[in-house]
Amino acid sequence: MPALYLSHGAPPLADDPLWPAQLAAWSASLPRPAAILMVSAHWEEAPLALGATRTAPLVYDFWGFPEHYYRVRYPAPGAPALAEAVRGLLRAPGTPVQDLPDRGLDHGAYVPLVEMYPDAGVPVLQMSLPTLDPVRLMDVGRRLAPLRDEGVLIVGSGFFTHNLAALRHGGVPGWSAEFDDWGRRALEGGDVDALLDFAHASPAGALAHPRTEHFAPLFVTLGAADAAGDLDGGRSVIDGFWMGLAKRSVQFGGVQGARATSGR
Repeated sequence: MPALYLSHGAPPLADDPLWPAQLAAWSASLPRPAAILMVSAHWEEAPLALGATRTAPLVYDFWGFPEHYYRVRYPAPGAPALAEAVRGLLRAPGTPVQDLPDRGLDHGAYVPLVEMYPDAGVPVLQMSLPTLDPVRLMDVGRRLAPLRDEGVLIVGSGFFTHNLAALRHGGVPGWSAEFDDWGRRALEGGDVDALLDFAHASPAGALAHPRTEHFAPLFVTLGAADAAGDLDGGRSVIDGFWMGLAKRSVQFGGVQGARATSGR
C-alpha cells in the first residue's frame, strides 16, 4: 500500500463542489486497504495512544457549525488486529503505547474518510501524535512501515498550510502560496532535510504554520515512505487552495492512479 499525507478540510468540505470528488477519485485509484491507520493533527497525546479498536465513535471536535454537521455518522469497523500490530512495532524500552478505547475518530480522520470510503467498510484505527518533533515522527513512521506490506493504508491527516487568519480574508494569501510552492518543490526533489527544518528553511513558515500540528502528520508519512525507499516517488495528487489554505495532498509509493488536481 502507499503512504498518504492529505489535507483534511473541515466539516463543510462535504459541501465543496470539487474536493469530495477529488478524494473519491484518489481512493478509487488505490488498492482496497485491509485497514487504515489514521494520524490526525487533531489528536496530540503522549505517550503515543491508540483509539477505539471496535466501531469507533466520532468526536465532533468543532464548534459553531450548523446542526447537520453534528449528525454525520461513519460506522467503520474497528481494527483490533491492527492495534496489536502497531503495539508490537512501536513498543520498546522508554516508548510506551497506551490504549484509550473511548477515543473515537476526530474530524481530521472521518471527514476525508467519508468522501474516500463512504461505505465505511474498511477497518479504521486512529493513533495520536505523541510529539510535534519532525525527526521523532519520522522515526515513528519508519517503524510503522511494515504495515504497508500487510495491506494497511497509513494516512497522515493535516493541512498543508494552516493559519485560520486566511479564512477572514478573500483570495489566497501570499504566505500560503509561497509555502505551498516551496513544499511542492521540496517534496518533488525528495529534500527531506529541508522539510524537517521547514520552520526555518521555508518562506513564510511561521505564517503558514503558527503552530505546527497540521504539518506534523506529514513526517509520519515520510518515515513510512523512507523505510520502503519511496521518498523519491512522492507525487501531489490534490493541489490548489480552499478558503486560502493549501490543500496539497501527497502519495508515496503504491500504484500510479489518475491525478486529482484542482483549480483554486
